[in-house]
Amino acid sequence: MTVTPVDLSVYLVTDAAQCEARGRSVAETVAQAVKGGVTAVQIREKHTDGGDFLRTVTEVAAVLPEHVALIVNDRVDVFLAARAAGIRVSGVHVGQSDLPPSAVRDLIGPHAVLGLSAATPDELRAAAQDPAGVHHVGIGALHATRTKADAPPSLGHDGFARLARLSDLPAVAIGGVNPADLPRLREAGAAGAAVVSGICAAQDPSAAARAYADAWSRVPARSREKDLA
Repeated sequence: MTVTPVDLSVYLVTDAAQCEARGRSVAETVAQAVKGGVTAVQIREKHTDGGDFLRTVTEVAAVLPEHVALIVNDRVDVFLAARAAGIRVSGVHVGQSDLPPSAVRDLIGPHAVLGLSAATPDELRAAAQDPAGVHHVGIGALHATRTKADAPPSLGHDGFARLARLSDLPAVAIGGVNPADLPRLREAGAAGAAVVSGICAAQDPSAAARAYADAWSRVPARSREKDLA
């Protein structure tokens, strides 16, 4: 399996309600955030039908430079529809209650990115052993968060580091992540940090993203940091 390389260091996960509360569309928020240093974008629309979800993906793809990955949350059908329409989408991220990774891999093919949420040692071990070829895991919640109603209990930095060590897959921290967290996460071997409110709810998404990117760049990558290629 050869998956297109992806930089997950500053990974924006969108929240339409937070963007709209600031008077911006998701695409406008993403465009500003990318200028500040966002390296990957996941479109998450938990309460939107397929047609509106696809329109959002289309609008976001139109403002993304080639080097920024575009990942669809949960909806494999939306990913497939976008790809069939010639929209540049990079892959899919699924949770433990969604389609199993092996089924998703069969649908999206060998080159698309496949991310999986994992919050326990058993989930991480299963992801690492899955022949479907999970590309990376999202581990959280780092801190308590109100963005995701069913988020697991907060892990803290030590808890994240313990879980990340259980797998050779690139690990992304999620859940209330702020710029001050990024140096410790990178030192722990994280491949990146997923951010929702810190950028979507910010008055200036570009400046907010820059704060995350600058914090990440302050710490050299450790030798154990996973190669995303």
